[in-house]
Amino acid sequence: MADTVREIERKYEADNDTQLPGLAGIGPVAAVAEAGTEDLDALYYDTTGLSLAADGITLRRRTGGRDAGWHLKLPVAPGVRDEVRAPLSEVPPPELTALVRSRALDQELVPVVRLRTRRTVRVLRDAAGTPLAEVAEDAVRAWPAAGAVGAGEAGAGRPGARWREIEVELLGEGDTGLLDEIGRALAAAGVRPASAASKLARALAETGQGRDGAAAPHTAGPDGRSTDGSGKAAAKAKSGAKSKGKGKAAAKGKAAGAGKKGQTAGDVVLRYAYEQVRAIIELEPAVRRDLPDAVHQMRVATRRLRSAFRSYTKVLDRAATRPIGVELKWLAAELGVERDREVLTGRLQEALAGVPGTLRLGPVDARLRIWSERRRAGARDQLLAVLDGPRHLSLLKTLHAFLEEPPLRKAAGRPAPEVVAGAVLKDYRRLARRMEAALAAPAGRERDEALHGARKAAKRTRYAAEAARPALGPPAKKFAKRTKRVQQLLGDHQDNVVARATLRELATQAQQAGEGGFTFGLLYGREEALAADRERALPDLWRKVSRRKHRAALRP
Repeated sequence: MADTVREIERKYEADNDTQLPGLAGIGPVAAVAEAGTEDLDALYYDTTGLSLAADGITLRRRTGGRDAGWHLKLPVAPGVRDEVRAPLSEVPPPELTALVRSRALDQELVPVVRLRTRRTVRVLRDAAGTPLAEVAEDAVRAWPAAGAVGAGEAGAGRPGARWREIEVELLGEGDTGLLDEIGRALAAAGVRPASAASKLARALAETGQGRDGAAAPHTAGPDGRSTDGSGKAAAKAKSGAKSKGKGKAAAKGKAAGAGKKGQTAGDVVLRYAYEQVRAIIELEPAVRRDLPDAVHQMRVATRRLRSAFRSYTKVLDRAATRPIGVELKWLAAELGVERDREVLTGRLQEALAGVPGTLRLGPVDARLRIWSERRRAGARDQLLAVLDGPRHLSLLKTLHAFLEEPPLRKAAGRPAPEVVAGAVLKDYRRLARRMEAALAAPAGRERDEALHGARKAAKRTRYAAEAARPALGPPAKKFAKRTKRVQQLLGDHQDNVVARATLRELATQAQQAGEGGFTFGLLYGREEALAADRERALPDLWRKVSRRKHRAALRP
């Protein structure tokens, strides 16, 4: 069974003759206690193409020290990693390999580097004796894994590397401000920030095994997703020809602050598509670990990517993206089972909390809890089966291939503003037709379905406008914001529709159990009234959002 430890640390390097300063008296540090010396022997695993290292991920089998076992380190934010641990075994444990499947795909994980470290540990304590931080001074030796296999001294006759590294890690609920103070003291003594984000990255570079991106320092966003990626510029977009040969789609190379002049439609659309593909790949481990909001964010990324494929057909070859879109729709639906249950349960719990005790007849809370937990258990198991299955693996391979060779059309080489504005306005016209039909539909099921269709069209238009922001600037941002208001109102209405269906189901179950369905019927009536309120508010909101001047501002 794997467990997880959050690491908040800073890494440094120093020459062999550099003396570390005394750290007692820095901030709340009152004493420095020697904690002994450890001999650590670690074998790092990756694909032959170093897929994990390219994303700042490390998987190792380590013996010696206090935490011998398998360690998978996943970036969370600069200087912050989650270390997922599993007991020692001869081969990488399945619970850890599953967490890197979105990067490794079906490639074998093989030893790539061996590190032997002599570690001297000191613990910094406050006046009460509470541990604040741990300082580890490491003498590191590294060899390619091929030289570490077999009898005799590791790396005998093989190229290797040596260096001195210092790690300062917070303990407990420590303050990162302490790390800043320690860092200043170390700098004053001649200690430098580490040139690589991990020992593996440095070992790969110094033993000649690195590839582009593998040894580069890695950062990550606050939501746990990687922000450095490994994509290469897709200049093919500017050629106006379909992409041929290799080279990852490079929206990344087009920085957020890049000037609008000279941007092609391919630059803008590929950047957006790249961000969504990377989000899907990077969020999968978080979904497997059941981290908060991970399912929702991964589902959003699948929808945004599929929407981009449908909106920007002049830029991306629809014959190539349509099959991907089918699989993205399937994945979004599988992700949505658990997410929809979670949202709906929260909604009904909040509604129940607002019902006076005199109107809460029967075990309504227990009935809702049973309904929710039964669906949660099944949904979670089903989702993990999907992520482990061959269909999802095939989709991941397709997405990686898309990054390598995006299917660009001739219009990809044209100036971005005219192409992306046309795509946004085309989606708007589709939304307008659906809104007109929905507002004219008779009340009841027909209108509910029409409003649901309009909601989907609003979401697609919003996503298209968001993707166009690098080319169209503030007008696209404002257009997306206005369209989002329509989407949200229609989304709230659809939530009313789904909630009413569930309340009717709960009322029926309660009635059959002899509990009575009065309270669920009361909530049904409230949801019905809320839906009617939103239907009344929609025409006025649509009049404001659909003003001609908003569309005119998008035209270059």
